[in-house]
Amino acid sequence: MHTHPETAIILGSGLGKLVDEITDKYEINYTDIPHFPVSTVEGHSGKLIFGKLGDKDIMAMQGRFHFYEGYSMKEVTFPVRVMRELGIKTLFVSNAAGGMNPDFEIGDLMIITDHINFFPEHPLRGKNIKYGPRFPDMSEAYNKELIRKANEIAAEKGIKVQHGIYIGTQGPTYETPAEYKMFRILGADAVGMSTVPEVIVANHCGIRVFGISVITDLGVEGKIVEVTHEDVQKAADQAQPLMTTIMRELINRA
Repeated sequence: MHTHPETAIILGSGLGKLVDEITDKYEINYTDIPHFPVSTVEGHSGKLIFGKLGDKDIMAMQGRFHFYEGYSMKEVTFPVRVMRELGIKTLFVSNAAGGMNPDFEIGDLMIITDHINFFPEHPLRGKNIKYGPRFPDMSEAYNKELIRKANEIAAEKGIKVQHGIYIGTQGPTYETPAEYKMFRILGADAVGMSTVPEVIVANHCGIRVFGISVITDLGVEGKIVEVTHEDVQKAADQAQPLMTTIMRELINRA
């Protein structure tokens, strides 16, 4: 294996099919990597994949780790530090999220413009690792240039995209109607249980980030219904082709 990828993808909800497009694949099971946690969630398998997406050398994480699974924040974000050691410069990340913005519909893609960290523990808590400063700047946690390119691609391909602020919570419960309302008041457009820790650590490591959410359920007053993991996966699967198109194009132009 002689690739030196500078691009990494965390294949969260809505991006699973991107794996099928990776050529010259070389796969490593998480179980074979020292200190790597192992995923426990249905629908998340655990492999690090090296290969090509179009013309770009990439590294992909198939299966991510969540704080609600019982991992420490260091474990959740350990793969991002591995990426930095491997020379990764850009990280693409996807997730499933509940939408609180009344303009959102189930199946919408939301380009993440910013986030609110609502996790009870911070991933940089503890001794500072010298990848970055003790007090990292987060004024552009999601790279504006990548967002601009993604908007261009969406316009070219006729794909409707929303933009918004993602709030990350520990889970594993979905939100109560009162919590959805509170998060909306706080300024969030969508809520989920991942992404924020990895994005914080990526920024600390000097890696630029692009994030996208697929809106899989609605936390809008009057539109809140009971939601299951299966419903979320189904909505994410239906949005997959559009999300895959945006990511594939963006990765090759980034």
